[in-house]
Amino acid sequence: MSKKLRVLKPNEIKVKKEIKEKPSASSSLNKMTLIVDAHHHNEAFVRSTVAAFCVPLNPSIEEINDIKTAVSEAVTNCAVHGYEGRGGEIRVECVIDTASNFVHITVSDRGIGIDNIDEAIQPLFTTKPHFERSGMGFTVMQSFMDKLEVKSEKGKGTTIELFKSIANL
Repeated sequence: MSKKLRVLKPNEIKVKKEIKEKPSASSSLNKMTLIVDAHHHNEAFVRSTVAAFCVPLNPSIEEINDIKTAVSEAVTNCAVHGYEGRGGEIRVECVIDTASNFVHITVSDRGIGIDNIDEAIQPLFTTKPHFERSGMGFTVMQSFMDKLEVKSEKGKGTTIELFKSIANL
């Protein structure tokens, strides 16, 4: 038995409307949180996800590549140095502000922490020369982002904050 379809007339259509409050000034903000295992295979996923999340800022290809490179270095540092390959979680938070074309990315671990941040951020410094680490991770992050902040507590972990303004030409 086939059913007959009937076209509704405009006065027969009922739409449930939701009344929303007027958007606040913070509606230009958008936030994402991503938690992944501290495994080197997740680095590509995280950098691609953060890059995709930044698309509403209309970044150039160069700006997207800067963000991807800095995030890649931060995630790799957490996996290699924070947990020393033993596993754990890496937390990535990304906040974009479409009104000011600004991105703030936080990458953190609950690993071993950094003994001396001033020493660790020096070019060519590495605690793992036997793993062929170049000691350029923080230098690369500083080069590609407008600002880099590193906070760490021995035995409690490290937080890397990356900041970048998007030109939006």
